[in-house]
Amino acid sequence: MISVPFFSKNSAAVPHAAAKRRPINKRSGLPFFVWQCETRLRYGLIHEVQRGWGIEIMTFCRTALIAGLFVLPMAAPAHAQEGAAPAGTTASRELRPYRINPGDELEVYVWGEERLQRVIRVLPDGTFSFPLAGRVDALNKLPSDLEAVISKGLEAQYRGQVPQVTVSVRSPSGLQVSVIGKVRAPGSFTPGKYINVLEAIGIAGGPSEFADVSNVTILRKQGDRLVPIKVRLTDALKGAPNARDLGANGLPELQSGDTVIVP
Repeated sequence: MISVPFFSKNSAAVPHAAAKRRPINKRSGLPFFVWQCETRLRYGLIHEVQRGWGIEIMTFCRTALIAGLFVLPMAAPAHAQEGAAPAGTTASRELRPYRINPGDELEVYVWGEERLQRVIRVLPDGTFSFPLAGRVDALNKLPSDLEAVISKGLEAQYRGQVPQVTVSVRSPSGLQVSVIGKVRAPGSFTPGKYINVLEAIGIAGGPSEFADVSNVTILRKQGDRLVPIKVRLTDALKGAPNARDLGANGLPELQSGDTVIVP
């Protein structure tokens, strides 16, 4: 067993009294108790073990003490964040499934039938044509809905079970919104995902200097009508949204074809 001597307060070998008055050792830059442990090991082990063993033990001592100094204080915040995670998960909004829009690019694949594999762009009226299935109405449909429609159209061509049909959205280019008025970069945008009104204004470069963000309007197509939706973004753009800005359901999420007007 290796004996490690601990020097007294008045020991000349270790300047203990001088170091105790300073929490950080000026020469090594280490916290005092880390430096003290290292110094004691150096003086105690030099006459009893080879130098290599002493260095290894001193290295272990330094690593263990520094880990206790820095890692343990971080454990409490980590546990606090872990406890707060469920609340954040509950608050996060649930993503909507994507529905087909005119202009979307679809890929249709019938398993085992390479001649029926197609890349199709949805027409402005929301339809497309597929071999043996005829005209397919895709507007506001889910990809799984189109799979069922195409499978039913192929039933007459097969005596047994119809091969598996897979429909995927290759490019959601039909999801377009427009931002006009007093913004820095007005225009039509294809975000590639569902966004809210504040995100749309951000894509358009943000409001210009004299924009009235307390009276933003969303024009939404519903059949042959345009329905205006009023939105107040005054505090939201300052980073402090309140209940008056958010409303009952938060910031309005845009739909394909919406136009945001910033007066």
